[in-house]
Amino acid sequence: MVREDIRNIAIIAHVDHGKTTLVDELLKQSGVFRENQEVAERVMDSGDLERERGITILSKNTAVFYKNTKINIIDTPGHADFGGEVERVLKMVNGVILVVDAFEGPMPQTRFVLQHALALDLPVIVCINKIDRPEARPAEVIDEVLELLIDLDASDAQLDCPFVYASAKAGYAVLDPDDEPKDMSPLFETILQSIPAPEGDPDGPVQVLISTIDYNEYVGRIGVGKVDRGTLKVNQEAVLVNHHDPDKLTKIKVSRLYEFDGLRKVEVDQAPMGSIVAISGIADLHIGDTICAADCPDPIPFQKISEPTISMNFIVNDSPLAGLEGKYVTSRHLRDRLYRELNTDVSLRVEDTEDTDTFKVSGRGELHLSILIETMRREGYEFAVSKAEVIYKYDARNRKLEPMELAYIDVPDEYAGTVIQKLSLRKGELQGMSRTSGGSTRLEFSIPSRGLIGFRNDFLTDTRGNGVINTIFDGYGPYRGDLQYRSQGSLIAFEAGEAVPYGLFNAQDRGVLFIGPGTKVYAGMVIGQSGKSEDIELNVCKTKHLTNTRASGSDEALKLTPHKVLSLEQALEFIDTDELLEVTPQSLRIRKKILDPTLRKRAGFKKAQ
Repeated sequence: MVREDIRNIAIIAHVDHGKTTLVDELLKQSGVFRENQEVAERVMDSGDLERERGITILSKNTAVFYKNTKINIIDTPGHADFGGEVERVLKMVNGVILVVDAFEGPMPQTRFVLQHALALDLPVIVCINKIDRPEARPAEVIDEVLELLIDLDASDAQLDCPFVYASAKAGYAVLDPDDEPKDMSPLFETILQSIPAPEGDPDGPVQVLISTIDYNEYVGRIGVGKVDRGTLKVNQEAVLVNHHDPDKLTKIKVSRLYEFDGLRKVEVDQAPMGSIVAISGIADLHIGDTICAADCPDPIPFQKISEPTISMNFIVNDSPLAGLEGKYVTSRHLRDRLYRELNTDVSLRVEDTEDTDTFKVSGRGELHLSILIETMRREGYEFAVSKAEVIYKYDARNRKLEPMELAYIDVPDEYAGTVIQKLSLRKGELQGMSRTSGGSTRLEFSIPSRGLIGFRNDFLTDTRGNGVINTIFDGYGPYRGDLQYRSQGSLIAFEAGEAVPYGLFNAQDRGVLFIGPGTKVYAGMVIGQSGKSEDIELNVCKTKHLTNTRASGSDEALKLTPHKVLSLEQALEFIDTDELLEVTPQSLRIRKKILDPTLRKRAGFKKAQ
């Protein structure tokens, strides 16, 4: 049976191509908001970090009504580090809208998300967005999208996909660029015509695949999934099974059931086949689990989420300034918070180590882990983190393998040589070089993931902020040899105290300072970047000795060069393997793992031998 009154779609795209803005317009024009209601931009990006950075981190569910048809919409992240979010939600939908920027065209993440949609044999609507940009080139972008579909072995039906032209910001869609723009109706009509209605047995034994987990402190875990078969009812006795875990068979009871309506969850008594629902009250619920009728435990196959490629240690802060700024500082606080993150983040791994104060946290990339660090910091946690390291594997012949990335880089012509040289030093191999429609050079590199750690900061400096880099995971490849993360050493505080202008004035000639006057420092804390390759210890708490003689001009005001304030990402990129980043709600401090200078030198000699 087919449920014609419902459509389930996901909106997929490369980062910053306009998915969330498009969902905003679909919500507005379907009457979800009152006419006089003030609506924030990118209403689906509900997290503070999502709003600040302008990116979607977690996939979001919403629903709109158009011509008596309910359209369930899932807004997905576009950044490669959150690809795990995209992989799993596609199991809930019957089709996708691929949003492509009318100027940039298909980008690396466009290929990644489209590949997953095509593998699940989902029909595609291509939405060429931002057609009102002055430099838009919709005709060429269509050719590029078709080339990408052919390249990904799309079926004939998928190649024959409809194209819609839109400006999500201006609130309209058209089927032909020359049509008079009015509203989003052409896109709504295309969804009803091109996305198939959910199909299944409405009277069979119930079957619901859990594709997303939400978490609420009051009700615990909330599973979100599509009813594939039968009708799910409140107080229904059921069992929990898993395709990848044949031994799992847990008896459960559905205590609360919700459907989506606009931005709200609406409580319902039952949900028939084809509905996307949220279920609460089941403690042991995980992504990939299937809720089945008690007399028919039949799990739905679910693809395994890609493994993490990068890890760092989260450590209880033990610096001399520990515990002064944070609310949660103990190992129990840190452990509980990290394991709680696993409730909602499917791509994250947390492991205990031999040291009870240290936890190994693995994720999909530097951004993935930095978002977790920033979130915890804002919640009042205080801790330290180590340099990010890649996760190695070994093949059957015990050869060392490392995660590889494809890096697509657009730079003005005059900076191309510098970028090629820097990436070559980081074990990158140039795969291709071409001209972009914007007149810059596009470089395609195959590079180890560790070669990109700490690169973005250098890249922005080398290209004067004019370069754009996009990366995508490209599997594991043979280890390409050792590389040096940083060519310059650190400036290290020699004693504890408060930094004074006189001490900083004498230190600023030795490199770039990260602190200003009045900053509390301690021995072993990194206060700047050295101009040389080795570390230099300095006393920035040193005051000027007073003398009896006073020559004219001897007490002139000291001119300090403005210090460099590092963001969280810049600090994570800067730290070396023998350093830690101390993270508190108020401060970011870089320090040496071994604070005592004598013990640090001794450890350096041992390592050299």
